[in-house]
Amino acid sequence: MLPARRANGSPAVLKVNFPEPESEHEAEALAGWNGKGAVRLLARDDERRALLVERCLPGTQLWALDENEANEIAADVLSRLWQGPTAGPFRPLAEEAARWAAQLPGAWEVAGRPFERELLEEAVDFLRRETSPVADAVLLHQDLHGGNILSSERGWLAIDPKPLVGERAFDVASLLRDRRAELARDPEAAARVRRRLDFFSYRLGLDRERVRGWGIAHALAWGFEGNRVLPEHVECARLLMG
Repeated sequence: MLPARRANGSPAVLKVNFPEPESEHEAEALAGWNGKGAVRLLARDDERRALLVERCLPGTQLWALDENEANEIAADVLSRLWQGPTAGPFRPLAEEAARWAAQLPGAWEVAGRPFERELLEEAVDFLRRETSPVADAVLLHQDLHGGNILSSERGWLAIDPKPLVGERAFDVASLLRDRRAELARDPEAAARVRRRLDFFSYRLGLDRERVRGWGIAHALAWGFEGNRVLPEHVECARLLMG
């Protein structure tokens, strides 16, 4: 990402995405939200996977705030994003769940069985039950955490979505495992994650067990880089198992 200026002198950000499935429809998601909870899309070049988006000024990351205050803001941002349209080329969460369920056991074996089978089975069993679209599906950000919520003249806005369409409970997953470096040092990490789970479930009117299930499953689905496991992701999944 690079800072830029439009012809009229207004600030913007130029972003060029890697050719990966997760960010494939970022432009469509930003266009659908049209500035409501997220940065505005100003221009796009689909051939180059390049986006020109609104620049957040001052651009402070939500991580700079106390966690309790930050969680309130993150919940508000999510509730605004969920008002976005679901029509478009977005991949269904149900299809991703089926893919993750199929891939996780093999990834676990290739990585040398780096964590307990019970944790793997919890995630895979949950994902295998989630292969049908839900009736009240919304446009999901998928990667909403404190580093992807920035301060702007229009309030706090989301950036860098990896959009899917599916149930709301899924979209809390990245927030449950947020501030992972702090969690790794926190002797009360389990209680901290439970407070997050309780807060977001209550504040957003979500089923707590659904939020917990997606938190475990998504932490492990995103917990591998090639043949290597990401231990902080695994630990967050363990904390949610407790």
